[in-house]
Parts: sequence; C-alpha cells; structure tokens
Amino acid sequence: MSRPVHIVVGSVMGTALNVATEVAKVLETLGHNVRISPAFDGNNLYQTEDEVLLICTSNTGMGDLPENILPLYALLTQTPPNIAGRHYGLINLGDSSYPNFAQAGTTLDEAMADIGATRVGTPCVLDAIYVDEPEEEACDWAKKWAQLL
Repeated sequence: MSRPVHIVVGSVMGTALNVATEVAKVLETLGHNVRISPAFDGNNLYQTEDEVLLICTSNTGMGDLPENILPLYALLTQTPPNIAGRHYGLINLGDSSYPNFAQAGTTLDEAMADIGATRVGTPCVLDAIYVDEPEEEACDWAKKWAQLL
C-alpha cells in the first residue's frame, strides 16, 4: 500500500536537500505521494492520518541541528503535537571525523520517540568519510524502507 510521505529537510550545504530530492523521486516511482519541506515552518507536520514523516538531516558545528530544521525540533520539544503512534523514518548525514557524529539526527529521533511516534525501520546513517554518493546510498535504503510502510 502506498502512503503519503512528508520529507522534512535539515541542510546546511545542500547535501541533505539533494538526498531528500532523490529519495522523493524513488518513493514517487514506488507510488507514494511525496512532499518536501526544505524550510519547515512548524505547520502541517502530518497532513493526513496515514502520512509518514521522513526526516533527512545533516549536522552542523558539533552535531548541532541545521538552522532550517530547528522549527521541527522546537515543535517536538516545546509544543509537542499529538503524534503518538504516527510513523516516521530518518536519514542522518554526518562525518565520523567529528566527535558528535550524526548527533542532529539522533536528537530528532529521540524527540520523536519521546512524544510517542514510531520509527519505521532502522535509520539510514550516511558517513561522509565512507560514503561518496550519499544520494545513491539513501535511495537504496529508501527502497527497502518503503516496503515497511
């Protein structure tokens, strides 16, 4: 069964947005209706009861959240929506040469779990040290992830 997917992007240099765009194409070819929020404003996290959230974020600084995904974190931690049982997935881009590798995605994953959302599958963690083509790796992951929806 195809389900609508909302991809919320946290990106500094554009890599996470490129990954999200390519993943959206894969999901659409699999029959999913996809919308991308490259600058989430805190509204319409889930538009329908069956929509699945896919967080695609990079890290900045010492594992900090990119500025354009801060509204999502604020929503989840300051005025949490009632999303208990709602489904989400995570694509987490990082660089293991930094001490807080992939912390931004982990922070968002924990915030979603804290308010009762249910993660579908395991996160896609893309380490810039080992992954030359993050879009390709994420698309391969997305094909498997979509089967779990």
